[in-house]
Amino acid sequence: MLKRLLIAAAIFGLVPLSMTGAAWAHGPSRQKVVESIEINAPADKVWAVIGNFQDASWIPAVAKTEGKGGNDVGATRKLTLQNGGTIEEALDKYDAEEKSYGYEITKVDVKVLPINDYSSHITVTANGDKTTVEWKGAFYRGYMLNDPPPELSDEVANKAITDLYTSTLAALKKKIEGGS
Repeated sequence: MLKRLLIAAAIFGLVPLSMTGAAWAHGPSRQKVVESIEINAPADKVWAVIGNFQDASWIPAVAKTEGKGGNDVGATRKLTLQNGGTIEEALDKYDAEEKSYGYEITKVDVKVLPINDYSSHITVTANGDKTTVEWKGAFYRGYMLNDPPPELSDEVANKAITDLYTSTLAALKKKIEGGS
């Protein structure tokens, strides 16, 4: 009620707008990317490749994975990328029976991946003798204030995550279906 009175008073010029709590600029909005792919293989075979949080070798951009805690909630891993950059992650959820897990990035330089506050969820779903892999991510752009530089914009963050997901899922499909 008080907030409504302050806003009405600001409209009539009785109270400065700053006292209403209204803000015209709010910073970045949370971005979301969802990608999926159908793989011609049983879900157990797909899960065997991607179900171990400590093994990110199925992601082409990753050169090496180091971690601790296995697949227990709270487990951590450090990904060293092909380009030398690093990303540190923590496991938030893990359900082997449902073939899904969720994790978050705990440390990354925006020059390596132009995002902030990233969380992700991967699900493997059986569809008869085929499998659908869905990868969802939510994040903020690399620049958390208003007026980001072009290289840290929403568009660049969305493209980086979308490209990562689509290229990785395509490589996963090729690896599993090709038997390599």
